[in-house]
Amino acid sequence: MSTTLKLILGDQLNCGHSWFARPRQDVVFVLMEVRQETDYVLHHAQKVIAIFAAMRDLARRLREAGHRVHYLTIDDRDNRQSLPANLDFLLAHYGADSFAWQAPDEWRLDRQLAAYAAGLDIATQMDDSEHFYTARRGAADFFEGRAAWVMEPFYRHMRQRHGVLVSETGSPTGGQWNFDHDNREAWPGVPWEPADPRPRHDHSALWQTIEAAGVRTFGAPQAGDFAWPLNREEALLQLDSFVQHALPHFGRYQDAMSVRAWRLFHSLLSFAMNTKMLDPRTVVERVEAAWRDGAVPLASAEGYIRQILGWREYVRGVYWHRMPGYDQLNTFGHTTALPHWFWSGDTRMRCVAAAIGQSLEHAHSHHINRLMVIGNFSLLAGLSPQELHQWYLGIYIDAFEWVELPNTLGMSQYADGGLLATKPYVSSAAYIDRMSDYCKGCHYQKKQRIGERACPYNALYWDFFLRNDKRLGNNHRLGMVYQQLRRMGDADRQALQEQAAATRANLATL
Repeated sequence: MSTTLKLILGDQLNCGHSWFARPRQDVVFVLMEVRQETDYVLHHAQKVIAIFAAMRDLARRLREAGHRVHYLTIDDRDNRQSLPANLDFLLAHYGADSFAWQAPDEWRLDRQLAAYAAGLDIATQMDDSEHFYTARRGAADFFEGRAAWVMEPFYRHMRQRHGVLVSETGSPTGGQWNFDHDNREAWPGVPWEPADPRPRHDHSALWQTIEAAGVRTFGAPQAGDFAWPLNREEALLQLDSFVQHALPHFGRYQDAMSVRAWRLFHSLLSFAMNTKMLDPRTVVERVEAAWRDGAVPLASAEGYIRQILGWREYVRGVYWHRMPGYDQLNTFGHTTALPHWFWSGDTRMRCVAAAIGQSLEHAHSHHINRLMVIGNFSLLAGLSPQELHQWYLGIYIDAFEWVELPNTLGMSQYADGGLLATKPYVSSAAYIDRMSDYCKGCHYQKKQRIGERACPYNALYWDFFLRNDKRLGNNHRLGMVYQQLRRMGDADRQALQEQAAATRANLATL
């Protein structure tokens, strides 16, 4: 009997994939826990645990459904700890005469598997992952012939193409496409964030196995009280709870930050979606239905759908259009190493300590903490975008390169020179204070620009634009910034630059 070996990667945990429509004795599904994937960056402990646990759960489900499954655990004696070496072993073990895999979402794996398949003397085939709304080149095809890539027209196109929040004529529900201006309120403390609905698991034994195998990680493992979902059913329960309890308030407070509530009204569904145990169509349809039922405001539904149907598909398109080489872009030439407190949260800047502390504890922090606290500081301080990319890729449980890299190098660090974002997303302390409670009780003074207790963001902010006048001075979205700089006296500008230089020279002690 002929045998086909089918590879399932750790972010391809879609139990509804057509591969699994019916059991076939001539097909062996392969899943493997390998050091190749645990070690290419330093990962948060929860990320390794969550992916391994979910992979094991999918393998169990497939076996119970009658499928043939070969699962290589991290400590299996047969595990060669790399995809090619393990595939060589398994193809020979089963005498397979064909090999198939689902399209990877990371460039390095796509190239590795393509090269591996090209060297085989048996039939090979790459199948679609059956997850995204668009093909890899979907966004590139949409923008072909246009002067620049901007997410908004792509988002509108996606809404019309898929009939989401539009009328029969294709016009936007509510008379406008985007309700972003309604989604920028600071959280006053009420309503309180809903209870965390995620089921808890005890993965202590798995964590011991991971440690014993020598896998290096950072962050809190939380193995005995583990909150991330194992499968689609748990993710659906999480989705239902989000729509019922958090989505009504999500729109207003999606950009808010607080030391008192790390989740606020965010869904925490990105891990389930990015590992494909939950598909985006299910999420979008559920959110739109809640609005149509009158359960949530339109601004909340639209704001959430924009992140998935718009931004998520858009950044994936940017990734596949710009790779390879996008990960090496560094338009400002920033090379400063990340300070030690990126791995401890031990800094007197209360906002950074909170954002990094949440990330270390939960392997997650919402997008404004990532963009306007951690990313903002990193860009202003001149930290290496490549080092920051590796840190973001490792620390966040939902971070896979296709989505993380454009968000970090493009949106957060503007390292691509404006290929993704129309301006650098930076701010002084004023924005952070307006959107959070971080500045209250901070060692540094939010309104001071100069002096030992001056908030580091303030001088770094103005110095950033002074240093990059030639590159950014003609950006129409930064006109007000440069008008303010021109109104400053020479002595004031020099004092800000000296303060910023001293700050950059002493990052470790901030």
